[in-house]
Amino acid sequence: MDIVRDESVKRKKRQKQIIFGVIGVLLLLGIFLGVSLMPQAAPGVEYGTIWPDTVKRGSMMRQVRGIGSLVPIPEDVRQISAETDVRVERILVLPGTPVKPDTLIMELSSPQVEADQVSADLDLKAAEAQYHNKKAEVDTGLLALKAEAATVEDDYQNAKRDADEKREEAKIGVVSASALKIAEAKEKELETRFKLEQDRIAENTKAVETQLDVQKATIDQKRAVAQLKRKQYEALKVRAGISGVLQELSVQVGQRFPQGAILAKVVQPDHLKAELKIPETQAKDIMNDQFAEIDTHNGVVNGHVWRIDPAVLNGTVTVDVKLDGPPPKGSRPDLSVDGTITLEKLDNVLYVGRPALGQEKSSVGMFKITPDGKYANRVKVDLGRASVNFIEVVSGLREGDQVILSDMSRWDKVDRIKLEK
Repeated sequence: MDIVRDESVKRKKRQKQIIFGVIGVLLLLGIFLGVSLMPQAAPGVEYGTIWPDTVKRGSMMRQVRGIGSLVPIPEDVRQISAETDVRVERILVLPGTPVKPDTLIMELSSPQVEADQVSADLDLKAAEAQYHNKKAEVDTGLLALKAEAATVEDDYQNAKRDADEKREEAKIGVVSASALKIAEAKEKELETRFKLEQDRIAENTKAVETQLDVQKATIDQKRAVAQLKRKQYEALKVRAGISGVLQELSVQVGQRFPQGAILAKVVQPDHLKAELKIPETQAKDIMNDQFAEIDTHNGVVNGHVWRIDPAVLNGTVTVDVKLDGPPPKGSRPDLSVDGTITLEKLDNVLYVGRPALGQEKSSVGMFKITPDGKYANRVKVDLGRASVNFIEVVSGLREGDQVILSDMSRWDKVDRIKLEK
């Protein structure tokens, strides 16, 4: 009987232990769930580390910005290239030097060009001499024909006078009819010969002109070749060609260059344009003649959009801005510049400073600062048209609201932060 009693006591003791264990586990689960369901304290953010701004209503200038450089206007640039295969003998002017059209920049040499020039001049002189010889020859032949025609004309005039006399004498019966016929026949024969001689002179004159025209064409051809060779020879003395500044000189004494190689570049430094690189996402609303400001870091000059490149390169669109006035002092080709293009003016719109992660026509979560300035709550904001520094607010904010513009991506998992001053 004692054994049965002990087993019953042990069983009840184990049951109590199990019940207490289950109760303990349930209590721990309840505590854990209670703690997890409690609202978390807002994380603290130093006020000095954020970038706040106030939502405003009014006019907003819609602008885009790009970086670029000053470049010469194409028609005001002279690229000097080698007209033939050449060798650099002397360099007389260095880059940066002001030049005039007749300024001698360098001297080149080319034995072939020099030989071709001499040969072309000799060929021209030979053609001219041949022309003069031919002209003398045909002129002599034409003179002989004219002399012969003059003799026939003289005989014709004599025969005509004799026939006229015979006709007068025949009227009074002094000359017989047969003698008159003989005189008239001779007159007619010589008249016909005289006309034939005149026709021969006319035909020979045309033939002479044709022969001389052939010789003249040969001379013109030789003269054109000689002028070309003379031009190539004179091009060995390289001159600026325009007034400006020698910007580039890509040669050294002793170097050889093939025909067409670029030797130097002369630009007019007062005739510059700004070549801006605008992100393709911002370039869609740019149009010709829009107002622009170019910052050369030594002054700002106004301009207007002159040309928009239709191609996209490396995510940017090239926009040329023509300057409305002279560039600031110290401006030169390839100088780095910043450009701002005004697209349009928006009147009576709600706008705020452009947030770090806000894009045009998108919805973003922004922290709106509470009126007491102690907390900031996340709100959904719909954004509209954007400018360089400002962006339109479509919905989600009101005039006078204060929001945080700086990057708050590290707080993406919370909807409320505490601002610690």
